[in-house]
Amino acid sequence: MDKSAPEPAPAAAAEEVAARFRSLVDPDDVASIRQTQHLILGRLQDSNAVLTHFNEYSEQCFAEVSGDFASKTRLLKSMKADLEHIFTKLRGMKARLAATYPDAFPDGAMSKTMDQRPDLEGPLD
Repeated sequence: MDKSAPEPAPAAAAEEVAARFRSLVDPDDVASIRQTQHLILGRLQDSNAVLTHFNEYSEQCFAEVSGDFASKTRLLKSMKADLEHIFTKLRGMKARLAATYPDAFPDGAMSKTMDQRPDLEGPLD
């Protein structure tokens, strides 16, 4: 078994492939791409720093108002429950008045005044 041509060493073959790849790309283009990537990296790092600062500030502001917000929410829920109770009592009183004194209210007048409050649970117009 005789060999027709000696095989090149793996390092020499790798050098040859690398040299051919380098010859396909202009070094000025590669330098321009690297410079652009470096510029983009700087901008992204600056943006990241600004966003980190904003997140820290937002977290601080939220911590300052979250307790107040929670207490106001509890107050509003309590007020809503109280008003529901008051309206329920008023509707009962109106119904008893209408039953006790039916001639004092014309037909249909009581049904109009029974519940004139807006529906707070429905969508806004």
